[in-house]
Amino acid sequence: MFFFLHVLHWMHIDNHEGLVILALCGSASLTLLMLACALPQYGSYWPLFELMFYILAPLPIAIARRLADDIDSTSTACKELSVFLTTGIVISAMGLPIVLARNTVIQWGACGLTLAGNSAAFLTVYGFFWYFSQDSGYEFQRW
Repeated sequence: MFFFLHVLHWMHIDNHEGLVILALCGSASLTLLMLACALPQYGSYWPLFELMFYILAPLPIAIARRLADDIDSTSTACKELSVFLTTGIVISAMGLPIVLARNTVIQWGACGLTLAGNSAAFLTVYGFFWYFSQDSGYEFQRW
């Protein structure tokens, strides 16, 4: 996904095409998460707790961007704290399905689908912040 974002930057993808790609990646991540829950051989809806992490992950960086005047020029304590909190949320989201699978609450196949969905979801969040921090026709402040 990270390589894919750089290829898009190199190809000079337009604003609307980038948003469509982000939407497709986000829907793919949610599809993988729903498959981990809805497939009959897994039969457990515990992986849906990952949605909580999807909502919480972008909040610290979004708040830090609102509070800091120019977050890209220097390293501020607000920026460092937001990156630390976001990293903790992402690591917790990756660890929860592993803990659930080790305790036989979910099966390992559901754990794998959940981890794949997590990877796609958090790379989509990263792509969102990367896309809106560039010089494009859209402004991050509108969000």
